Amino acid sequence: MPDIDNAPETGTPVTWRVPDVHPEGRKYVLIAGAIALFSLFIWDVLTWPLIGLTIWVALFFRDPVRVTPQGDDLIVAPADGLITMIQRVPVPRELAGPDALGDAPLVRVSIFMSVFDVHINRTPIAGTVRQVVYISGKFLNADLDKASDENERQHILVEGRGGRKIGFTQIAGLIARRIVGFVKAGDMVVAGQRIGLIRFGSRLDIFLPDDVACQVILGQRSVAGETVLGRVNGKSPIGIAQ
Repeated sequence: MPDIDNAPETGTPVTWRVPDVHPEGRKYVLIAGAIALFSLFIWDVLTWPLIGLTIWVALFFRDPVRVTPQGDDLIVAPADGLITMIQRVPVPRELAGPDALGDAPLVRVSIFMSVFDVHINRTPIAGTVRQVVYISGKFLNADLDKASDENERQHILVEGRGGRKIGFTQIAGLIARRIVGFVKAGDMVVAGQRIGLIRFGSRLDIFLPDDVACQVILGQRSVAGETVLGRVNGKSPIGIAQ
């Protein structure tokens, strides 16, 4: 069964809870905590800063519950972060071609994840994972446009109902040093399902087909699995060129 957060039944009270730490990050929390404890016996002046570091590591790998809006015409944000770029660009060759996103330029929405954002990435639509292509590369500042072509990255292509394909790219940044994937080609996914994470600051690009109108603006913050990033046959906010 797909790993996805489900909304409670109608009438069931909803209460806030502390987000879980994703299993991928628990070992790092334990290591940071062990170092903080060990510092008590060597140089206790470092203990409080190291406790703070342990808390930050736990927060970095937090995995909050998300409730994904339903609708075959919706494209949801794959990442938490700041919308830093919305522009029509050539499609990466790994996502181009007749069996993928085609060869014409598409609107790319770039989401920058700082070290304070949730770093669990989620699929923008339900469907079948058609491609997962990992490429090693540099570790430039993920906020730079050329990071899309030069940094370590992973391209994912999902084909949804009716054959509509959505491609998105996880990009490692200046501090991020590893992209961790949770899915492979052939997997079935539901909208908002966790598909991977990037450690310690990064970026995610998503490419919108021409029949999908962008629903976000520059400077807006997105919430993975919840923010509506695009709408099929919809209208874009003022100032967004399609």
